[in-house]
Amino acid sequence: MQTSSVVKIDPEIMSGTPCFAGTRVPARTLIDCLEGGESLADFLADFPTVTHQQAIAFLEEASDRMLVTA
Repeated sequence: MQTSSVVKIDPEIMSGTPCFAGTRVPARTLIDCLEGGESLADFLADFPTVTHQQAIAFLEEASDRMLVTA
């Protein structure tokens, strides 16, 4: 089992799919919604178990990882 502050990977939850901690909502779902043109507000309305703070923290963490220079 792997845990970050925002995303948890647990083989007992959604077969190990990375999900927002404390939920069964795959983190990828947020990315898919945003790529599909939905707003963050739409995502949060559709997945009320994910908090605004979790969603923002996930996006910030993803951004930080993408912008790291080697």
